[in-house]
Amino acid sequence: MSLIDREQGAADVPSVPPAGGRRATPTVADVVRAVTAGALPVRITGYDGSAVGPADADITLAVRSERGLSYLLTAPGDLGMARAYVSGDLELGGVHPGDPYEALRVLKDELKLRPPSLAEGLALVRGLGWERLLPPSPPPQEAAPRWKRVVNGLRHSRVRDSTAISHHYDVSNAFYELVLGPSMTYTCAVYRSPDDTLEQAQAAKYDLVAGKLGLKPGMRLLDVGCGWGGMVRHAAREYGVKALGVTLSRAQAQWAQAAIEREGLSELAEVRHLDYRDAPREQFDVISSIGLTEHIGVRNYPAYFRALGGRLRPGGRLLNHCITRADNRAPHRSGAFIDRYVFPDGELAGPGRLISEIHDAGLEVHHEENLRQHYALTLAGWCRNLVAHWDECVAEVGQGTARVWGLYMAGSRLAFERNEIQLHQVLATRNGPRGVNGYPLRPDWSA
Repeated sequence: MSLIDREQGAADVPSVPPAGGRRATPTVADVVRAVTAGALPVRITGYDGSAVGPADADITLAVRSERGLSYLLTAPGDLGMARAYVSGDLELGGVHPGDPYEALRVLKDELKLRPPSLAEGLALVRGLGWERLLPPSPPPQEAAPRWKRVVNGLRHSRVRDSTAISHHYDVSNAFYELVLGPSMTYTCAVYRSPDDTLEQAQAAKYDLVAGKLGLKPGMRLLDVGCGWGGMVRHAAREYGVKALGVTLSRAQAQWAQAAIEREGLSELAEVRHLDYRDAPREQFDVISSIGLTEHIGVRNYPAYFRALGGRLRPGGRLLNHCITRADNRAPHRSGAFIDRYVFPDGELAGPGRLISEIHDAGLEVHHEENLRQHYALTLAGWCRNLVAHWDECVAEVGQGTARVWGLYMAGSRLAFERNEIQLHQVLATRNGPRGVNGYPLRPDWSA
């Protein structure tokens, strides 16, 4: 049937074949109807002039080209939609591209998808042409599929990890300054109140980590996966700690070291471009791992926590801060959009798996805290920054990459709010002989 400009609730009227008995080419609206059920919560328009859904909908989707339709048809789900959106072949109306949260919420809550029947599917393909099922080249922001990444080594080899980290973090330091704000901190903040500013919440996070580690002047801190050196600089500046950070991103290391020198912290703080496996093997008083565990691969948890434990002195503390699944049954690998556009090779486990691996590496877990709601607030803050600096961000990294970040951060915010993913801090010690760990009877830090 023809669905051009058919309103929601209108009677279904069989289309009449044109002269000669041939049916008209299916419209974008026909395709939408074939894969959805019930009333549409959004207005969808096509490059062919067709439209479906309520004319007064707050959220609109416009399929702007045949390529956009091919993206949607050849990679159903979030990957096809991401390709069309990042390339500009799919436009979202009613939201800002720096924060499409409301559009994602409406689509997730109210759009009901269904697989078309075999007869519907064949009719659509015949009408559209089989060439429509040939996948167009993906946007340049997309990483290679997992099976092609083997050219950079096996998953979580040193070279492949370095490539994956570079894909995500070496976008542009100037871009990150605009989105993350002055703290240059790309991890979950801690909010005392929803009214806290992003900067206040990031400082509170660093103070919480410092408190859990029991930082005191003169201590040696190793911060693995240190990003732009936020924890390293905070520990040196606020607690007089001698801090070393390591990161696989060369751009991060260069920015962090320049910030250390600019702030006059060179005698206490240092950031090196290093794999965590190559960090100095001396025994540190404390170790922080803030946002690195997501990148190392679940199968590497045992070796990872053994490596960190081996760099702790007896009685030393480890604070691991990372995103997790909400339970231990969910698959470890991320979805297609996250894997191709955001965190290639990223993996998450449930909090139970994480804690078990820390214990099995010979460390003793003393405290665990879930900061899931805090990450939703953090992501909302980053989206506000992206919206406020949209034109500058687009000038720095291009429209496509800026769209990736708006989509990723808004979608992640929704996932944290819905308890689909969580953020856990786990505090552990390396015990000395006979179980001595120096940990107090009650925590010596304030949550």
